[in-house]
Amino acid sequence: MWNPNQYERFKAERDLPFFDLMGMLRRDPRPARSMRVLDLGCGTGELTSVLHRDLGAAETLGIDSSAEMLARAPNVPGLRFEKANIETFAPSAPFDLVWSNAALQWVQDHTSLFARLTKFVAPGGQIAVQMPANFDYPTHVIAAKVAAEAPFAEGAATPYRRDFPLLTPEGYAKLLYDLGYTKQCVRLQVYAHLLPSREDVVEWVKGSLLTDYQSRLSPELYELFLARYKERLLPELADTRPFFYPFKRLLIWGSR
Repeated sequence: MWNPNQYERFKAERDLPFFDLMGMLRRDPRPARSMRVLDLGCGTGELTSVLHRDLGAAETLGIDSSAEMLARAPNVPGLRFEKANIETFAPSAPFDLVWSNAALQWVQDHTSLFARLTKFVAPGGQIAVQMPANFDYPTHVIAAKVAAEAPFAEGAATPYRRDFPLLTPEGYAKLLYDLGYTKQCVRLQVYAHLLPSREDVVEWVKGSLLTDYQSRLSPELYELFLARYKERLLPELADTRPFFYPFKRLLIWGSR
């Protein structure tokens, strides 16, 4: 249950890794008049349009599973959007760039996933992926613990399993090598965010991580979940103003 307004409360901070990933792309000295780009998990499409224009792509397709996000998609020549799931999406032709910013962490089995996505990459093309890697931080650990408590475990429409799919940085490097990417760059980066207070960390995850829990619970149970989550999380965080919020992310680039 994605809420664009909640997600974009920290837009400047969330946009930083997008631009860092864009800086990792190989730039062809020739005009990219025929370049085709695929954005997996495009959200509102605002950043998709930035990528599209920056690359001078002939065609860019953004897909997302959230109708609420796609309702905000911009109308830009050469840029189109589809409502689709990353797990089942199958394009009819390959792309020069397969791109995903903060989306693939929701998909299981990354060894199989990256093998399937590589089939979408044209010969000589590129893949570029950014994913949050903060799953060992209290925000994520405590959410999973609260979800296992009563009444949330019994009241969830589907059970929540805390099995985050991310590999290690060296695991992705080896995976890219095995998949035939002749050039690559994989890095783990810590983004240092200064939030007004520790309470704002809850507002941050309400726009991302907690949407998954919200989708499994009734509105009444989710409100109880949120109250219990705050009760357990806030004492784990330093009561400082501003609050220093370290956030790890994986940035992955490969060229075939």
